[in-house]
Amino acid sequence: MLPLITEDQSSLAFSEIFQDVHAWRKKMIHYLKDENPEINTAILEAAKTTDLDPKAVALGAYMTYKLLELASDEDAAFQIED
Repeated sequence: MLPLITEDQSSLAFSEIFQDVHAWRKKMIHYLKDENPEINTAILEAAKTTDLDPKAVALGAYMTYKLLELASDEDAAFQIED
């Protein structure tokens, strides 16, 4: 089951992302190349095969990944404390 993403997690992520969207997207490309190359490849493939703006598609996917990562990390930390 996927973790629940809270408003606090969204606000934290969005404050980082929207400072410089282009730089953040590029940072995520490099981060996911190491962290999860299969996901990165899937995101880039989806972005280049769409009729939509490929940068916007990739940004949405990277944002979703980051939000799920934040929520998952917080859930894991909470379970350790219990």
